[in-house]
Amino acid sequence: MREIRSRSILHATVRIPGSKSITHRALITAGLAKGESLLNEALYCEDTLYTINGLRELGIPIFTRDSKMKVLGTGGEFYPSAGIKDIYLGNAGTSYRLLLSTVALARGRYILTGTARMRERPIGELVSALIKLGVEASCIGHDGFPPVCINARGIRGGNVEIKGNASSQYVSSLLLAGPYTRNGVEIEVKGKLASGPYVDVTVDVMRRFGVTVNRDRYRHFKIKSGQIYQPCHLKIEGDVTNASYFWAAAAVTGGTVTTENVYPLTSKQGDIGFLDILEDMGCRVKREIDRVVVQGGTLSGIDVDMGTMPDMVPTLAAIALFAKGKTAIRNVSHLRHKESNRLKAIASEWSKLGGWVEELNDGIIIHEGRKLSGAVVNPHDDHRLAMSLAVVGLKVPGIRIRNERCVNKSFPMFWEFWDKM
Repeated sequence: MREIRSRSILHATVRIPGSKSITHRALITAGLAKGESLLNEALYCEDTLYTINGLRELGIPIFTRDSKMKVLGTGGEFYPSAGIKDIYLGNAGTSYRLLLSTVALARGRYILTGTARMRERPIGELVSALIKLGVEASCIGHDGFPPVCINARGIRGGNVEIKGNASSQYVSSLLLAGPYTRNGVEIEVKGKLASGPYVDVTVDVMRRFGVTVNRDRYRHFKIKSGQIYQPCHLKIEGDVTNASYFWAAAAVTGGTVTTENVYPLTSKQGDIGFLDILEDMGCRVKREIDRVVVQGGTLSGIDVDMGTMPDMVPTLAAIALFAKGKTAIRNVSHLRHKESNRLKAIASEWSKLGGWVEELNDGIIIHEGRKLSGAVVNPHDDHRLAMSLAVVGLKVPGIRIRNERCVNKSFPMFWEFWDKM
């Protein structure tokens, strides 16, 4: 259990480690490339370790040293596995979804498993899409949920539809494997695609490894077979979502925080849009080539659709406790299927501190006006909640966070960075 020390921040500078989203995708593309790729400033955390181990189970050698990763790609060729091979992916939803299509390219029988919480996270839409593309796959527990068994013999390819309100990671998964299908892949998205900017990250990583995706915004994607990922040396930019907790620290304390290794003018990470929200709430933001400077101000509530950046909802919910008026966060019903039911968990834990929180079907509303006080809070084994509660603790003395090491999922050094700030 960790007690958060309430304090003021005048000026602080933090160098943000590499992006988790980019690291996942770069590991897969490098694994499918033919030859040696080097990933510099990659993020080594619990989630990316699951992706590394999953690729190793497919016979792809990966060597890690601090933030450097060397991947010896096999060019999409895999040795047949003997018997049934289990690939355990914990509660790493990104690893599970992105690897599912990659595993289908291999040869052999695989069962992708995970924690009890993973078995509650939907996967049926992606499994159905793979079946339509010629993959022998099935959910072997509850229909539509992990574990998933794949009798891998490659992917035929073809046309497939994906519901937009499910997960953008389903689209990313199919795109990453697309060049190595026999007939290519065309994906039609039905309805508005949730978390669409994450697909931009996927397409950009594929481009860096030499593969082109033809697309019509977030509605239609086409990728031709026969393209091959080219090995490369890739420097991975800082993780914008992880930077948000330090921006939030500036917002709630009125101080100034500089985050380095963040590229606001060129980044494909959709969460960079959170800077606009901070400005709308009363912060001053300075965007430079490789850094962002946030200065806190008098905070006002906001009514905002967070469908394109759902991982920022806990960060915004932490800031909202100190804003005048109310903050309404909408269009994030898919947060109920993350590491925790995030909407329910935020409403529960913020209320323990005295916050006035309304839980909606697709979001939450946080009102001002109630006195906040410290309490023992439970992050529900959710890294995003733990780090957001640390933000609240800067202003509210006596907050103690259970299972604080759950931050290892995405930011193992978070508490060290936090204390140095």
